[in-house]
Amino acid sequence: MLSLTSNTLKPFSPFTHTTSTTTFLNPHPPPVLYPKPSLKPISASIQNLPLPSSQQKPQQSLYQPFRPPASPVPEKYRSLDIDGRLEILANRLGLWYEYGPLIPSLIQEGFTPPTIEEVTGISGVEQNRLVVAARVRDSLIQAKTDPEILAEFDTGGSELLYEIRLLSVQQRAAAARFIVEKKLDSKGARDLARATKDFPRRRADKGWDSFDYTHPGDCLAFMYYRQAREHSNSSEVRTSALEEALKVVGTEKAKIVVLKELERDSEDIEVKEGDSVAGVKVPVVRMKFGEVAASSSVVILPVCKAEEEEKEVMEAPWECKSEGEFGEVVAEKGWKRWVVLPGWEPVVGLKSGGVVVSFSDARVLPWKVNRWYKEEPILVVADRSRKEVAADDGFYLAAVDGGALGFKVERGSALKEAGVKESLGTVVMVVRPWRGDTDNQVAEEDWE
Repeated sequence: MLSLTSNTLKPFSPFTHTTSTTTFLNPHPPPVLYPKPSLKPISASIQNLPLPSSQQKPQQSLYQPFRPPASPVPEKYRSLDIDGRLEILANRLGLWYEYGPLIPSLIQEGFTPPTIEEVTGISGVEQNRLVVAARVRDSLIQAKTDPEILAEFDTGGSELLYEIRLLSVQQRAAAARFIVEKKLDSKGARDLARATKDFPRRRADKGWDSFDYTHPGDCLAFMYYRQAREHSNSSEVRTSALEEALKVVGTEKAKIVVLKELERDSEDIEVKEGDSVAGVKVPVVRMKFGEVAASSSVVILPVCKAEEEEKEVMEAPWECKSEGEFGEVVAEKGWKRWVVLPGWEPVVGLKSGGVVVSFSDARVLPWKVNRWYKEEPILVVADRSRKEVAADDGFYLAAVDGGALGFKVERGSALKEAGVKESLGTVVMVVRPWRGDTDNQVAEEDWE
């Protein structure tokens, strides 16, 4: 704070020689007829006065000691030079999580992954796996994981710990224990990590609330349970998935759900007593967001519009297969519209002759009760290799007025009454588009 002190002016008299002090005098005063008074300089001093207690700021120390970053090199290897570290990696001297951190230290020294591979023989993929797995192991140590569990990963554990890298620290600890208890391989560890990450996004799926998200076994069992439900008919694939779910399920509540699914009879084919014709139920599936990308296998089928003529269905490619080392998709002929569907059992079973007809309005289908009247596009998957109208309860793709007005889906009984013995194909599945909600899924009783 600045304080100024000045001498006060004394009365001035033209007849008396007095002195005065001021900073506001005119630098060019007019001439006077009396003697000028002598001026005294203003004395000013700067004093650091204390601020009020309310305005005082707390004193902060500007000195901060230097804290070097943690060394990426394990303590037992810090005395080694670059040649020594390369020798450790080349000869795999020690456990994998001990020499794995040497790779980042070499990269800091200017080495590149190809250079390290050339000198040590460790590929770039393996370098990444070693570094990431070592960090996952460090996080397990910080989470105070049982040392006996950690010891199980001393030999060949990098491949297993690498697969759970995307999980949180708490999830990694539970997953590591589960991997050891169930003796999972790298593929099992990968499936476990994916199932754990995917579980919260499956809240709308049937049976989700019966599985415990905090238990790794329930997350993995729910993935198998969901895969089994994708196969509506009783099959070896469906039974195998449910058996795998039963092996890994952790809670009693989830176990009961899996057992009920194993014991239930097939809901797609019902044989009535004294009747030689089976009741056929066509699965109606609502596509889920990202389901094609998450599927382990997909099916590519040609698409025809419902407004097109009958010849379009017959001229569509009958077979589409993959060839070569990269799995190039090859069709017998070119076609302008295709669709990619997840590897559901009804469509995977189509060896050849599969075709998809696109309808702009779902109300063209033969409902018993119209539970959803809103216009909604659908895809009808038909098997052209099965044209015979065999079952009265079956559903078949038929032409409207000789094929000039497009296509329709009809029951076998209706076609038989009209004298039609051969259709364009048997309907094996109906696909509805993805929506934000799945509450309006068509129930089986909607079919006549």
